[in-house]
Amino acid sequence: MTVSGPLGEDRRRGVPTATYRLQVTSDFTLDDAASVAGYLADLGVSHAYSSPLLRAASGSTHGYDTVDHEHVDESRGGREAFDRLVGALHEHGLGLVLDLVPNHMGVADPAEAPWWWDVLEHGRASAHAAAFDIDWDFGGGKVRLPVLGSADDVEKLEVVGSELRYYDNRFPIAPGTAEGTPQEVHARQHYELVDWRRADADLNYRRFFAINTLAGLRAEDPEVFAATHRMVLELVEAGAVDGLRIDHPDGLADPKGYLDRLAEASGGRWTVVEKILEPGEDLPESWATAGTTGYDALAEVDGVLVDPAGEAPLTALDTELSGRAVDYAELVHGCKREVTDGILGSEVARLVRVIGELPGVDRAQQTEALAELLAGFPVYRTYLPDGAEHLTATVAAVRERRPDLRDAVDALHPVLAQAGTEAATRFEQTSGPVMAKSVEDSAYYRWARFVALNEVGGDPARFGSSVAEFHEAQVRRAERKPQSMTTLSTHDTKRSEDVRARLAVLAEQPGEWTQLVRRLLHRHPLADRPMAHLVWQNLVGAWPLSRERAHAYAEKAAREAGTSTTWTDPDEEFEARLHELVDAAFDDEATHGAIEDVVARIAPFGLSNSLSQKLLQLTMPGVPDVYQGTELWDFSLVDPDNRRPVDYDLRRRLLASLDAGEVPAVDETGAAKLLVVSRTLRARREHPEWFAGYRPVEATGSAADHVVAFDRGSDEQGGAVTVATRLPVRLAAAGGWGDTALQLPNGAWRDLLTGGRFVSDAAGMPVGAVLERLPVALLVRN
Repeated sequence: MTVSGPLGEDRRRGVPTATYRLQVTSDFTLDDAASVAGYLADLGVSHAYSSPLLRAASGSTHGYDTVDHEHVDESRGGREAFDRLVGALHEHGLGLVLDLVPNHMGVADPAEAPWWWDVLEHGRASAHAAAFDIDWDFGGGKVRLPVLGSADDVEKLEVVGSELRYYDNRFPIAPGTAEGTPQEVHARQHYELVDWRRADADLNYRRFFAINTLAGLRAEDPEVFAATHRMVLELVEAGAVDGLRIDHPDGLADPKGYLDRLAEASGGRWTVVEKILEPGEDLPESWATAGTTGYDALAEVDGVLVDPAGEAPLTALDTELSGRAVDYAELVHGCKREVTDGILGSEVARLVRVIGELPGVDRAQQTEALAELLAGFPVYRTYLPDGAEHLTATVAAVRERRPDLRDAVDALHPVLAQAGTEAATRFEQTSGPVMAKSVEDSAYYRWARFVALNEVGGDPARFGSSVAEFHEAQVRRAERKPQSMTTLSTHDTKRSEDVRARLAVLAEQPGEWTQLVRRLLHRHPLADRPMAHLVWQNLVGAWPLSRERAHAYAEKAAREAGTSTTWTDPDEEFEARLHELVDAAFDDEATHGAIEDVVARIAPFGLSNSLSQKLLQLTMPGVPDVYQGTELWDFSLVDPDNRRPVDYDLRRRLLASLDAGEVPAVDETGAAKLLVVSRTLRARREHPEWFAGYRPVEATGSAADHVVAFDRGSDEQGGAVTVATRLPVRLAAAGGWGDTALQLPNGAWRDLLTGGRFVSDAAGMPVGAVLERLPVALLVRN
């Protein structure tokens, strides 16, 4: 599979045919990544896709806390190991897509972040002061750092050499200010160490979401852009980096301007953005990007495999457990207000300061109106002048919801609608974090109706979709963003693709699930019944899993939900009961048996769903990404569970068996999934003309609703034809495919997965024959 020379270089520099995401850490270094280059080439991708590689905070397991943009992270191997990785990739004809973090910088340890250290040492006079988004006036000329355990802890400060110390925390001492007690020295600095609880209201620097140790960067400043991108752009120019993934563009003051500048500086390299689109939302047409990192595609694939008929019974169960009917929109609104009034209160307060006084509106009304506008915003942010309709609609909704705020909202509307102003920009930069913290990190853990839908980029209120809706979305994708990335699992998904695929089966068996949940809750009562339901779903979805993983997930889920316990104020009694519930899954004979039984019943159907969703994602319009390890079954939950080590030796052995001619059964080995992934990716790499268009393929007959099929060819001759099973429980109950047929052009066809050969005639091609060995097929003209 090795491709070297000009062909390999052309392939690397162009649009990837497929990528493979690697989480490079101190435990899986750049040299480890280099060691799998041959395997990735054999698998069929065109590019490795790496997590951030610039120098990060000590101990970082993700790399999104860059502290220095001039170096490759030494704990991951450093520049020499990076060069070895690139060499290994090029040897096998592969390119490299690199993850970049332009919005923020890690500042957990100021001594590790030269720019931040210099700002703390020299204040506004620092050469790097303009790089950070600091409201100096609000801080009295100082940066407020929320690191103290309490206000009294200022007495625990120590002077050690030229540094001010608070336990293991180190801070610079400005020249000429070292005389006196540690408290007197502290008072003379360009920073103020304050109680960590003040971060919610009194912080004066922009952060990534509500993470105090990630300080926002002003990437809109050309000098800041040049300094933070210099090394990466040199790597692009040298041919070491071939594509870019941009983290969190919603945090940037001017995403369009940033992407324009990046495209010019990178020579127009293929670039995607980690942008979460709400259902029906599109990226601004003016952005210089190939598209998103694929959460929108994930939602489209998941949706078509969920049975809408399960909505009513699962909603009834959720109502029973919650004690009332849950209004998801109201739940989200409440979560957003908790965020605006809590952990992001500093951002709202700064927005109030930027806007200043409004005629006839007092400060309290202005703050409340801003909070309501943020709480009612239907998308992550607008990009004025694009998306102004979202602001207009939200203003109208708040006027209806809160008549007492109409004057304040009407006064705010023209201020927030004026593109390019600081007020409008800061509102845009704030609405995204409010959405993320309230929906992804709160509401998704509070509403347990059907957690397979509680995924980044999805909408839990949309219970499944039709085949026609799926086709409509793909036609639109092919027309608008045919080079956008598609994905099913990432380092940020709430649960892996195979967990969601198994849980989707519950929508086809809601009655059996309801009975089991009632028995489990009766046997192991928990005051927070929706949380118990969420935990049971995830345990069944990921089973079998270790006790340690199960406990870690349950605790994180409960604290994220924040209804019965929290990260900042854990309820020990509740958490003890929660852990007892988890233990029961392993230790209580009846409960353990019940879980084993339900998993045994639904797992085969879940594997069918897994293969279907994988083939759909790999063949739909766009550039498919495979998250590390997910070419085999992967039953992972939210991070850090989804960042566990990957056994590449096992994957090499299985791939070798497939290449020797084995057609595997759909069993626990996962070889069937590896077959789907490798054959599809190789086809995309070697025959891109097979994937140049999109046309739905009609299915007729008694089980027509159970197949998703489309032709990726761009002309009448056709290309690769995807055939995937949906709703397998109902299909089995109805007796199988029967007279169902695909309406394909007459002639001979071959399945790239099994090697099977089929003929389509006037009656079509019998689906039962095509899917006899696997629940999916990838057909090409024989």
